[in-house]
Amino acid sequence: MNIIGRLTRDAEIHRTPQDKQVVNFSVAINDSYRNKQGERIEQTSYFDCSYWISPNVAKMLAKGTLVELTGRVSTRAWTATNGELRSCLNFHTSTIKLHGGSKKIEHTQGSVQQEKTKIIIQEPADDLPF
Repeated sequence: MNIIGRLTRDAEIHRTPQDKQVVNFSVAINDSYRNKQGERIEQTSYFDCSYWISPNVAKMLAKGTLVELTGRVSTRAWTATNGELRSCLNFHTSTIKLHGGSKKIEHTQGSVQQEKTKIIIQEPADDLPF
């Protein structure tokens, strides 16, 4: 699945108890449509994103950056301490494209391709023959 949106906060790097690093960030996606009465309805969806491939990408993920992400969506639901039911959309990111950026980052585990206005960060290719 692909989504395009803007980061709502700077990316943060967290460590798991197994000493793996994950980059966490949030993306807002704006959508609009017309209802039966012809009124334009604006809707914003928020995704909590995680990127496990390389923590170096966090340097490029600043609030307001326009990104195109490839990955898979999941949901999470819980009950808050005040008893309110809560939920969120999670996006497990495998590819990040930065639109409008011109900086190149050091990325050792995957490949980085720099184009005129975007940087593409992808998972390393498998070396399996099948």
